[in-house]
Amino acid sequence: MQYVDKQKKVLTNSLVSNALWTFLWLALTLIVFVCLVKLSIWQYNRGFEKELRTARITQLNQQSPLTLNEVVNLSKEKQFIGKENINDFPVTITGQFNADYIFLLDNQVEKYSLGYRVLQVVETPTHAVLVNLGWVQGSIDRGVLPEVIPLHGQYKFQGHVRIVEQSIMLIEQDFTQASWPLRVQQIELDKFATLTNKPLLPFVIYVDPAETLGHKKNWHPIVMPAEKHFGYAFQWATLAIAWLVLMISLRIKTKKSAHDQQSKSAVSLPDSQATNIDTDTDSDNKTLTNSLNNKNKNEAVKYG
Repeated sequence: MQYVDKQKKVLTNSLVSNALWTFLWLALTLIVFVCLVKLSIWQYNRGFEKELRTARITQLNQQSPLTLNEVVNLSKEKQFIGKENINDFPVTITGQFNADYIFLLDNQVEKYSLGYRVLQVVETPTHAVLVNLGWVQGSIDRGVLPEVIPLHGQYKFQGHVRIVEQSIMLIEQDFTQASWPLRVQQIELDKFATLTNKPLLPFVIYVDPAETLGHKKNWHPIVMPAEKHFGYAFQWATLAIAWLVLMISLRIKTKKSAHDQQSKSAVSLPDSQATNIDTDTDSDNKTLTNSLNNKNKNEAVKYG
């Protein structure tokens, strides 16, 4: 009886353990699988967006460049207010460079060399806009800034409109004690406008590589092409399928092993239990034999 109760308890614990293991396996499998699938979809969508933007840039470059006033007026129209906006429009600018303020955009890499992008303000009769003049190499010593000769006077040049994308910064840039040229971690047009005492347009002009003014023009409108995004999407999808196959195989193998173990336990008793049962049987047989012998002796005395 004790053995039966013990077996019931073991069976109950086993069922609870199996149920918990099944829940954890299912949760882990689904969470990782869904995350991998979402990453694949995200990369695919990014690739699709890059394809559309590449086609748009090609189409825009076939048009004549706009003037700065035309770009500003265009940005106010309804169809250009949103995600696409006026990004990548070619533009021709005639204006005066302000030599008093030079911004050095930090952490700009060119062929494994760390440097800066040089930014300067151009003023027209109606607007002021920040212009990216290109890349210059930085020093190993972070305390030493590159020597940049500011442009001054009037220039006419061509460039492309770039909408500034703000990144997450752990520490806010402090410009209370600005010294020029000013090293910055990202472009913040509202703060730059305060420093220069000029309201700046909400975009930056990147000077075209064909122009001679400025520095090395190594910028690209699309850093990662669509093909790479599609490749990453395929990799994430492959990982999702591989993960699912791996977890299902592991589950089948584990379940089969547990089933075989239960079958062995049901067919054969443990050696200790079998020994106890044999001992109890022998003892009962001996007791029965002694009882019969005593009964026969008593009857013989009675009738003898």
